[in-house]
Formats: sequence, C-alpha cells, structure tokens
Amino acid sequence: MAAKQELKPGDHVRWNTSQGETQGKVVKKQTTETHIKTHKVAASKDNPEYIVKSDKSGKLAAHKPEQLRRG
Repeated sequence: MAAKQELKPGDHVRWNTSQGETQGKVVKKQTTETHIKTHKVAASKDNPEYIVKSDKSGKLAAHKPEQLRRG
C-alpha cells in the first residue's frame, strides 16, 4: 500500500473537475471537521483533506490527498 502524499501549504497541485483539469495551491492540511460556505468537510486526523485555492476562480475547496497531483 502506498503512503498518502504529504503536501505543504504553497504546494502547486492539479485536480479533475467536471469542467476538466484545474490547478491551484494548497492552503492547509485540514484534520478536523469544518465548513467551506455551506459544504461540510468531514476531515479527521485519520482522513485528512487539503484545502486548496483555485488559480482560476480564487475559490476554496477541500480535496482528499488521492485527488491531488503535484504540478
């Protein structure tokens, strides 16, 4: 089993959306439950998510580590 990747704030990442691939920067690693606008982010210490800021829209989103690729 591969270890989950460790990303740091400022790392540039890419991910897929319904409109195609987009990119942005990691804001932080989220290890507790939080909300982004009305969306509940069910992150935990055992299942962290990364808060990323889209380069195109400037909006924040949460993604699981396996959804993100460096670059």
